[in-house]
Amino acid sequence: MQNILEELERRRQSARQGGGERRIAAQHAKGKLTARERIEVLLDERSFEETDMFVEHRCVDFGMADQKVPGDGVVTGHGTINGRLVYVFSKDFTVFGGSLSGAHASKIVKLQKMALQNGAPIIGLFDAGGARIQEGVESLAGYADIFLQNVLASGVVPQISVIMGPCAGGDVYSPAMTDFIFMVKDTGYMYVTGPEVVRTVTNEVVTHDELGGARVHAQKSGVADGAFDNDLEALTQIRRLIDFLPGSNRDRPPVRESYDHPDRDEPSLDTLVPSNPNKPYDMKELILKVVDEADFFEVSPEFAKNIVTGFGRLDGQPVGVVANQPLALAGVLDIDSSRKAARFVRFCDAFNIPLLTFVDVPGFMPGTKQEYGGLIKHGAKLLFAYAEATVPKITVITRKAYGGAYDVMSSKHLRGDVNYAWPTAEIAVMGAKGAVEIIFRAEAKSDPEALAAREAEYKERFANPFVAAQRGYIDDVIMPHGTRRRVIRALRTLKNKQLHNPWKKHDNIPL
Repeated sequence: MQNILEELERRRQSARQGGGERRIAAQHAKGKLTARERIEVLLDERSFEETDMFVEHRCVDFGMADQKVPGDGVVTGHGTINGRLVYVFSKDFTVFGGSLSGAHASKIVKLQKMALQNGAPIIGLFDAGGARIQEGVESLAGYADIFLQNVLASGVVPQISVIMGPCAGGDVYSPAMTDFIFMVKDTGYMYVTGPEVVRTVTNEVVTHDELGGARVHAQKSGVADGAFDNDLEALTQIRRLIDFLPGSNRDRPPVRESYDHPDRDEPSLDTLVPSNPNKPYDMKELILKVVDEADFFEVSPEFAKNIVTGFGRLDGQPVGVVANQPLALAGVLDIDSSRKAARFVRFCDAFNIPLLTFVDVPGFMPGTKQEYGGLIKHGAKLLFAYAEATVPKITVITRKAYGGAYDVMSSKHLRGDVNYAWPTAEIAVMGAKGAVEIIFRAEAKSDPEALAAREAEYKERFANPFVAAQRGYIDDVIMPHGTRRRVIRALRTLKNKQLHNPWKKHDNIPL
């Protein structure tokens, strides 16, 4: 018996060593943690239960029969984050560069199925060199098996990917189908084809970081939902994110005790909106002053800054926040902001997270670049997402709500449950100046003074929330300082909301 126990411990120790001390040292030299160290940081202390520690690849070609390492380049298992179950896989770059073999893929697929069956989030930590070339089509089959499980799990359990090293070729499509992608600056990068292929095909000379680094995807492409300075910060923030999310679509989001009084007033909000309608203000200030304890986890903070998305709590209840940002492009809706917000809204709806929308939108972005880029369909994505959402939806219009953008931003017409407006709200087809120049086109040319009077008349008639309130499109005009109290009370009334869309196999969102 003693011999068996010693052999077990020897095998475990061999698996824990991964690619060996030399490669572990090389990993540390790059400023990266190892696969197992990352799991230790991510999960609660001593909560990790590893699966398939002894799995080895089955390849015998190209001398691979003599190169076997227990675990085969990926560490899989489950543990807890603040006491709540999660499943995690962490690719080990010290073993065959973390490349994916058939056996490696089967470990991940098994984990995905367990997460789906047991209703818990799955977190993937990526640091790998793509498919294992020696295995040929078997590695490609392994990728497809993983992709299928990503699709089946979509909308059922939260899926989070963290790119902490290379992620190229087929490896990128699994993260692309997950709910959130986060990257580590300077060490993490992802692209379909690498710099060498790009240079050969297009004659472009780019570095790994220029082609697919964290800054590129967090700021330009929108592929990444956030970029962090190092492994430790990234994993700590993932722990924070998990606290806002339910285990699956069968669960309610986790409610925690709040020490921020639900009836707290915020007098400073009464002066947040400037008297000059063309002067910007920071919508994040409103968000931080309304949510519990100013705790707001922003998603995609560097991409499409004209709209803010993220998670906060109200009276301990997680909510998804969507807000136009007047500090960036005056808060206008364009291609990037529409698709960023649409994806976030659909995630919240899939996982029973109520939506709180703050509106200050002058309309959609004009111009050939936007129209040629398909603004019509991209804008329709956000409209579609809000319209199909059945979770509680609360909307607060702070200032401008012009044109079709008013409709799109969770209006009463898209089944908004409770729609409030501040006294500073302007709900109209367009701004007063543009409106009177169209309505009174002849006067505009002949009598500028009369036009100014018309503009003042239009503002008096339409540049306020009361016309919409008279028609029931706004449920109440509220004082800014009481926003937190009113929104929390509305949330309480919607606690047991039940709304179902017509039966369908699936919808056909304008992709």
